[in-house]
Amino acid sequence: MERVGVRCDVGPGRGIGHVMRCLALAEELLRRGAEVVFVCDAHTVPWAEAQIAARGIAVEHAVRTPAEHVALFKRLRLDRVVFDSYDLDAAVYRAVRATGVPTLAIVDGEFRGAEADVLVDQNLAAELDHPRLPGNAVRLAGLGYVMIRDEILALRPLEPPVPRPTAVPKVFAFFGGTDAFGAGPYVVQALSATGVPFEATVVAPRLQLADQIHQVELGPQQRVDVIGPTDRLAAAVRAADLTISASGTSTWELLCLGATAGLVCVVDNQVMGYERAIATGTAAGIGVLSDLTADPSAAAAVLKRLLTDPAERARLAAAGWKLVDGNGRARVADALLALT
Repeated sequence: MERVGVRCDVGPGRGIGHVMRCLALAEELLRRGAEVVFVCDAHTVPWAEAQIAARGIAVEHAVRTPAEHVALFKRLRLDRVVFDSYDLDAAVYRAVRATGVPTLAIVDGEFRGAEADVLVDQNLAAELDHPRLPGNAVRLAGLGYVMIRDEILALRPLEPPVPRPTAVPKVFAFFGGTDAFGAGPYVVQALSATGVPFEATVVAPRLQLADQIHQVELGPQQRVDVIGPTDRLAAAVRAADLTISASGTSTWELLCLGATAGLVCVVDNQVMGYERAIATGTAAGIGVLSDLTADPSAAAAVLKRLLTDPAERARLAAAGWKLVDGNGRARVADALLALT
């Protein structure tokens, strides 16, 4: 039995995007009979910890130094290691790779010091970039390598979406497992400023965010329900006419589901994916969070068009559905397990 370690970031300030895409790969590895252990601080985000535990995956607390990683991976008797981190020092990758354990690193554009036998950049149009690679490394790039979880794949439509007219559109909004940058209240302000009817469900992982959302003044036929993190994210997306999310790893899940996706760029490392997704016509750009906080009017104009135009919503949804086929995790697992 192959033993695969997954060293990834997670935390109240970092969010859960790294964990979620690693879980997609882990599900594929488990399906193939491998044993998987996560090395991360999952306890700092209980919802993420529960997601890992629900799959029967063991968790070791994160370590920091090169020597600690080498010692831990040796104790765990790992056959392969997956890294997905913005925070690790480059020396960690080099030290682990020097032991001879095959390694794979998931990156987003910039390598941030990551070195591995295989580098995976699952972002839109990443195959058009040609970064300098570490020695003896190969790079898998583009949406053909997007790693999608079982929950999403189970609800992926068999056909591209078609227009679904409705008098009062349903909106679902979420911004990662922690909404670390507090996007929820500002998006609700922009929705309210559209002046058109909607029924929105907004995920607020923190009580402070929920209170701020409740304080937003709504217009006639506008309704907002606030919920905590949900295990039924894919079902909520499928039920919605419009889904609003941060332009992070969840973008590719939305496209795979055939969702009409409105994206908010909440942090600098999302800019490239945000701009490329909008340029391909597979998602609508709601705006950069710093702009929304200053003036929601531009975002409100985009949202009003999406709320009132079923044909435009269907066009975006169908374009995204065609772009992400859901088979990326199998391709990444093939590359990982082929390493010797």
